[in-house]
Amino acid sequence: MPLLSRKGILAIAAVIDVALNSETRPVSAKALASRQGLPPRHLEPVLQALVHEGILRGVRGPHGGYSLGRPKAQITANEILRAASRVEDTADEPLPGTFLVDNVVLPALAQAERAFAAALGTIHLQELVRRAETSSS
Repeated sequence: MPLLSRKGILAIAAVIDVALNSETRPVSAKALASRQGLPPRHLEPVLQALVHEGILRGVRGPHGGYSLGRPKAQITANEILRAASRVEDTADEPLPGTFLVDNVVLPALAQAERAFAAALGTIHLQELVRRAETSSS
């Protein structure tokens, strides 16, 4: 059961792509969207949200694009997902089958989803009911 939205998964893939490809110059939205198998208009709102949160840095001009807003070690998947969640997901399309999505992002997120499911498995209804009863008193 996927717990994350399509745009969240794409946002993580986009930030990885920028990290891999922006060493010498910013990554254009067009090139990024092409590698992710998307029209640029699908990715642009997410990229802007990532810039707003300081995860990416936007560079204007003919050789502009996106680079990381801070060092890789200071950016978490959680921050990327929170930034992406601020953007309305209007696309109803399946995820594009790209190398980053299929071989990097989805396996890492599947591991996190298993850990989350295991944590949910330790929360029993009896405990939730007890909390509700003590909170309402």
